[in-house]
Amino acid sequence: MTTTPTSAAAASSAQPPHLAGNFAPVTDELTAHDLPVTGTIPPELSGWYLRNGPNPHAAASAHWFFGDGMVHGVRLAGGRAVSYRNRWVRTSTFTDGIRIGDGTGCRDLTAGVANTHVVRHAGRTLALVESSFPYEIDCRPGHELETLGPHDFGGRLTTAMTAHPKICPTTGELHFFGYGHSEPPYLTYHRADAAGELVVSRPIDVPAATMMHDFHLTARHVIFMDLPMVLDRSRPGMPYRWDPEYGARLGVLRRDDPHGEVRWLAIDPCYVFHSLNAHDDGDQRIVLHVSRYATLAGQAAPCLWRWTIDLASGTVREEQIDDQMGEFPRIDDRLAGLPARFGHVTAAEAPGTGPIPGALLRYDLRTGAVARYDFGPGRTPGEAAFAPADDRPGGPGWLITYVHDAATDTSDLVILDAEDITAGPVATVSLPRRVPYGFHGNWLPDPVV
Repeated sequence: MTTTPTSAAAASSAQPPHLAGNFAPVTDELTAHDLPVTGTIPPELSGWYLRNGPNPHAAASAHWFFGDGMVHGVRLAGGRAVSYRNRWVRTSTFTDGIRIGDGTGCRDLTAGVANTHVVRHAGRTLALVESSFPYEIDCRPGHELETLGPHDFGGRLTTAMTAHPKICPTTGELHFFGYGHSEPPYLTYHRADAAGELVVSRPIDVPAATMMHDFHLTARHVIFMDLPMVLDRSRPGMPYRWDPEYGARLGVLRRDDPHGEVRWLAIDPCYVFHSLNAHDDGDQRIVLHVSRYATLAGQAAPCLWRWTIDLASGTVREEQIDDQMGEFPRIDDRLAGLPARFGHVTAAEAPGTGPIPGALLRYDLRTGAVARYDFGPGRTPGEAAFAPADDRPGGPGWLITYVHDAATDTSDLVILDAEDITAGPVATVSLPRRVPYGFHGNWLPDPVV
């Protein structure tokens, strides 16, 4: 299908901010082949770069977080940009207008927008949003990005699923949680084995329904963040309010005792949408890195922080690592829950009087050094996923992201050498349409045969 790309400027007139500029949705789906490339695509890259994000299709959404999910994908192989395509995730909300709640307190967990992340586990590619079941999408040749339907782990999943599950690189297990709204339990921890079978579902007692977006995994622990964004259905748009009186705490659960005690440790009130990574440091310490907001009341800039849990004393040491604004933290996911030396964060200054300059930051978590690549005025990157160059976790690889150019209202797929981001892109793929700002995605390499 070939259509005329939707201009961000044309979509911006008299629209709220989340529907204006490059937040504005595109209005169609298209497929394009043999995309133009500047530079050289590493020949080792063979697979899909997929990124999800909100793109309302039938009516304007009340908040950026509520738009229908659309996956934008670029396929790379043999040093070529083989194709681009974008597809809405066809949830029951998209196809039939079904809503999560019917006003009676009942929930249809197949309903939702599946607009936040794309992950692969046990041979399934899942589009995720934290309010609902995941939806499986088809990445086979000839069926690229078609929606296969909701996935409830054979009927065993009875809660929503977080958009930020963690895959243990040692066991292949998928760890995740679901948070609820209407009645306890407001939090349930889940675990699926390497084959994709749901083997643990354990309710956890928390005092209220809060917006719990992400969590942490180490080799021996699962750590939950109970933070002061409390459900408030009286609020228009996002039904949550900042309530520092609720407090903030971290809940530590041993992986070898998934039905055992959750130990809660207090921290200063704050909010975290996204964790970078976590790992065990000896028998009594756990180190976590997060993109931390001091508050979600008014304007607040997220920065990289380190939390060190001391299980012996029952305390948490909180340290700010950098004052540069940064979100969407990522690592080489083959080190999830293990000590990872390098982390990558997308940086952008707060919107003001001119184009928003965007950059990628590479943190050396061992030495404290920070490398930065600026894309230039008006060129704004999204989250950068790590694509490995070989089978050494933490070794060489590339960072892949979509970049929007405000001056031309176009988007590119940009590939940087993760070990030398200051050198600039090794390859830039010109896309046939702008890609609206979105959330999360992954590099999904072709299976080894």
